[in-house]
Amino acid sequence: MSTPLVVSLSGLGLRVLDQCADFAAALDSRQVPLSLLISPHPDHREARSPQSPVLHWVAERLARRDAVSLHGFARVSPGLRARLAPARLPAHEAGLRLAAASAVLEQSGLRTNTFIPPRWLSSPGTVTALQRRGFSVCADAMAVRELATGRVHRARIRMLGPGERVEPWWCRALVLGVGRAARRGQLVRLALDAAELRKPGARQAVLDAIDLALHHGARPVTYASFARGSVHLGSG
Repeated sequence: MSTPLVVSLSGLGLRVLDQCADFAAALDSRQVPLSLLISPHPDHREARSPQSPVLHWVAERLARRDAVSLHGFARVSPGLRARLAPARLPAHEAGLRLAAASAVLEQSGLRTNTFIPPRWLSSPGTVTALQRRGFSVCADAMAVRELATGRVHRARIRMLGPGERVEPWWCRALVLGVGRAARRGQLVRLALDAAELRKPGARQAVLDAIDLALHHGARPVTYASFARGSVHLGSG
């Protein structure tokens, strides 16, 4: 059975749109779709405006094989509750934030039933809230969870983003780690923040990792593919 490969891109914005388009074109040539992570946070409002070139680009990508995932929550209250760690969020609070985040996404004309928690950290309460609101997939730092079936695909996220190392040795480690996982038939999950596309070394490392995974027979999918039940792999 082929190894699934998921490549996600976050931090979409006008200042990095050209780099995003160039990276997406490089993946198109490899027939690898992108999971585009859209944040409902106020700081990302520019990318969600109906007149935004970013949103037009996202729409063009969706017309291909790419898919959108909701990335994080919309802040619904100030103070302590707003600062609750994602890994400790209770179901009621998570439900409120999910409702607000989904509304923000829908105002941009986007819908999804896949969720990426903030900082890739989810709580049991968040998983419960996602199930109650009809979400199908939750992808956190350590696994991709099919919420309807309870199936869990265990695979840690391998990322290059803000705060991550991009020294040559780290890039080599990323490529080798991806190759090793793909060779063993394990789910491969790559995550890239759009700002890192400005760094040639980071961009090339991700492309090299993708090429190595494909060389070992990986099958490119998106997080939405898990919602459709079209990803089959050993589960934990």
